[in-house]
Amino acid sequence: MFDTVAYLVEHEHEKLVYVNERETGLRTIIAIHNTVRGPSLGGCRLWHYDAYNDALLDVLRLSEGMSYKAAMANLPLGGGKSVIIADGKEDDPVLRKERFAAFGEVVESLDGRYITAEDVGTTTSDMVIVREHTKHVTGLPEDMGGSGDPSPVTALGVFRSMQAMIEDVLNRDNFDGLKVSIQGMGKVGSALAKHLTEAGATVIGTDVNEASIERARQLGVQIVPTEEIFDVEADIFAPCALGAVLNDDTIPRLRCKIVTGAANNQLAEPRHADMLHERGIAYGVDYVVNGGGLINVYHEIIGYNREAALSAASNIYHTVKRINEMAQREHITTYAAADRLAREALKPQAMAH
Repeated sequence: MFDTVAYLVEHEHEKLVYVNERETGLRTIIAIHNTVRGPSLGGCRLWHYDAYNDALLDVLRLSEGMSYKAAMANLPLGGGKSVIIADGKEDDPVLRKERFAAFGEVVESLDGRYITAEDVGTTTSDMVIVREHTKHVTGLPEDMGGSGDPSPVTALGVFRSMQAMIEDVLNRDNFDGLKVSIQGMGKVGSALAKHLTEAGATVIGTDVNEASIERARQLGVQIVPTEEIFDVEADIFAPCALGAVLNDDTIPRLRCKIVTGAANNQLAEPRHADMLHERGIAYGVDYVVNGGGLINVYHEIIGYNREAALSAASNIYHTVKRINEMAQREHITTYAAADRLAREALKPQAMAH
């Protein structure tokens, strides 16, 4: 049995909110992990979960990851996340609108401690409805003064992370002839594939969505069946789908030198960072590598400038280099190095200087 209170205490979460809105059937959980650096920001995920505890653990892990992501991107933000538990009825556009309106009211009730945005299963159109009920939302369409789709900025950050990794691990300053396997050819995965193919890499990809596969083929991506992506021989494996894909079953199958991708919570458990290290596989820490999306929506909050957002995302390269250098100097994993740096940045005294 999952002990919610014990988990909250151990991981130092500040607030957990569950709402069962009877009129619309909205069931949502909002987790605020840390607001030392500023208001918590994290997307709203609409997903079908097999059990309530699955939804609970997902939102708790994701909110903590957002704290670390904001800290490592040096943003004045904390970490939060929300999930809306899907039941299929949200396919009705009228009911969907009513539920996101109700969700906006929940966000508003938190008085700015949590800022929401789109995430897996939600869209900018959903955020427009949320915006009618709270100002604490970002990731709005461009015609509303927002920044639009953050995927290209996220993809740029991942690509720049890969540049840092191939320099430090492979002693390479270019992608010519390198092979990269991408799990998940959605918006971020396909944008990443475009960067890589233009830089001279060969890209092998997979996805469960036929439209995504077709888009990938048009970019010159070689497609393999979903389950075979872990067995592909490549220089880099890029998880760009959902989390927990690096685990006891998949890590022994990997035939790569580097893992660097856009997915959140790629490690099923922290010990899997050690497992990668023992296999001689360098890990680009997910919440550092995929920080471009958060950087993008932060720039929307302060007054969006596309070039400034892209420039800030590009600087993830330097953060990855810093983590790699610390890991090598102290003979620890990159995961341990990033974790230490993030925890230091989340301490109250860190913001006092």
